[in-house]
Amino acid sequence: MSDTPRDNEAPRDMHRARATPQRRLSPIWIVPIVAILIGLWLVYDNYRSRGPLITLTMSNAEGIEAGSTLIKTRNVEVGRVERVQLSEDLSHTVITARMAPNTEAMLTEGSRFWVVKPRIGREGISGLGTVLSGAFIQLQPGSGEPGEREFQVSDQPPVASADAPGLRINLISQLGNSLRQGDPVTYQGYTVGRVEEVDFDADMRRMHQRIFIESPYDRLVTDSTRFWSASGIDLRLDADGIRINVESLEALLGGGVTFGVPEDLPRGRPVENDTTFNLYADEESARQGTFNRYLEYVLLVEDSVRGLSRGAPVEFRGVRIGTVAAVPWQFTAEQPGTRNGFAIPVLIRIEPQRLGIENQQLDLEEWDERFKRLFGTGLRASLKSGNLLTGAMFVDINFYRDEAEQYLAETFSERTVFPTTSAGFAQIEAQVTALLEKLNALEVEPLLVGLERNLSASEAMLDEIRGLTGSLQGMLDDPGTRSLPGNLNASLEALRETLEGLSPDSSAYRELTATAERLERLMRDLQPVTRTLNENPRALLFDSLDAVDPVPRAPRGN
Repeated sequence: MSDTPRDNEAPRDMHRARATPQRRLSPIWIVPIVAILIGLWLVYDNYRSRGPLITLTMSNAEGIEAGSTLIKTRNVEVGRVERVQLSEDLSHTVITARMAPNTEAMLTEGSRFWVVKPRIGREGISGLGTVLSGAFIQLQPGSGEPGEREFQVSDQPPVASADAPGLRINLISQLGNSLRQGDPVTYQGYTVGRVEEVDFDADMRRMHQRIFIESPYDRLVTDSTRFWSASGIDLRLDADGIRINVESLEALLGGGVTFGVPEDLPRGRPVENDTTFNLYADEESARQGTFNRYLEYVLLVEDSVRGLSRGAPVEFRGVRIGTVAAVPWQFTAEQPGTRNGFAIPVLIRIEPQRLGIENQQLDLEEWDERFKRLFGTGLRASLKSGNLLTGAMFVDINFYRDEAEQYLAETFSERTVFPTTSAGFAQIEAQVTALLEKLNALEVEPLLVGLERNLSASEAMLDEIRGLTGSLQGMLDDPGTRSLPGNLNASLEALRETLEGLSPDSSAYRELTATAERLERLMRDLQPVTRTLNENPRALLFDSLDAVDPVPRAPRGN
């Protein structure tokens, strides 16, 4: 009996134990649990809806404000600046920005950021819309794998987008080519591209420029193209005369780059992106850079080299075949032992490519042997004046078979000596010097004595001329001489009157004509008598021609 109550208490304890958990799951706990779940969902949804966080670095944060400065692409908001602070070394600013959702594909290695704000440049005024709204950061998406989180903000907007059709090439130049980002790239004065990047390599001491050429002008760039700086106005006074080259107005104000294919080279084949070219200082240097295979010779000039400069032409009968490389060259080097005096060394380059010979057909050793043979036949170099206005000189190569001395092979600083001869002003100077030497060799004293005698004789002659002149003046001053013209006029007048009296209409002329007629009749009448006397001279004494000649007889009284 005693065990029955205990057995009844056991089920009640078990029921009591099962009822305890029901009190722990009371409905009052549902509200906080749901709130926690909603909060976790909101946190998750907010995290899921947030874009990536990126870091931007720039030199200074001018115009950038945390919480208000936007990041835009094609004028659409894609992010916002959250924080602006300095870097640890205080050398630049670090900007933390939150991007919008679904912008992961924009954040690649080639993406570019720059600040859009009011700017005044050679191309005009830009960014006026930010005067009231404030500056913002422009994002230009690039190509490549997404996932980048750190970017550099540029001070200038890019020249062209990364996917813009065109050609990007690299230029290498020495110091002195002052190009800036945004400078124009021109072809025959027309703008076809821009300078994208400019960087200076301090180790190599040269400038690196990256330029972009728009399509379809990228087809103008080939492996024969040469690039040079466009200074706006290129004025040259040299042996070729005066040359003026004017680029576009934009290049005139700020410079730039221009390019072309030299006339002596073929058009060439198109090039690929990231091809590297040399950037020359001017067009002449670019043309000179095409002649990369040449022969070097040394001129030992004994005359003055004033007016001869680096870059002067080397011509053969007016055709340019080379260039002066240095004036002087290795000035302190030892002179050849075959020379008595000191000569100024000038380094020249013979460039066969100027004659239209391609690299594949050019044999420099053969050309060198050819020149050495021509040295023996009178080929010589001389300095001549190319421009009287500037006094610029050039090197003229020609044959002097009769005047040239015998060729003797020489070397100077391991270079073959090109034989020279005096010409131009130097030759004239030599002739004048020889003339002066001949004049100095003349015996001047006998010449002066003879000259003095001639002067004395000339003075005596001048005295006689003075006396003759005085006598002539006295004769002219004589009254009779002065009246001579009047008398002569009177005589001529009388002669004229006399001649007028003998005219056909005058009475004297008629009388003289009648007398002549009578005389003519008389002569006709005398003609028979004259004929008879000619035939028989005695007819004048005897009446009959048949009478016998009388015989003379003595008087009878005797």
